[in-house]
Amino acid sequence: MTPAERAAVQAHLRRLFGNTRIAVTAPERKGGSTELKVGDEFIGTIHRDAEDGEVSYAVQIVVLSEDLEMPN
Repeated sequence: MTPAERAAVQAHLRRLFGNTRIAVTAPERKGGSTELKVGDEFIGTIHRDAEDGEVSYAVQIVVLSEDLEMPN
């Protein structure tokens, strides 16, 4: 994703979820996934798909079982 695409996706997600702490960051290494964070916490990845002249962005959110509060 280009810097402009990351900024546009970030702005959209911030509006959609009403959270200005959402950050879309460039991958640390070339060819890596674009990261989705809330504050300092990594919550998932964003993948760009370009097919038949249309571009879309897929958000994959990771929820670890250790982060869940499960009733006994």
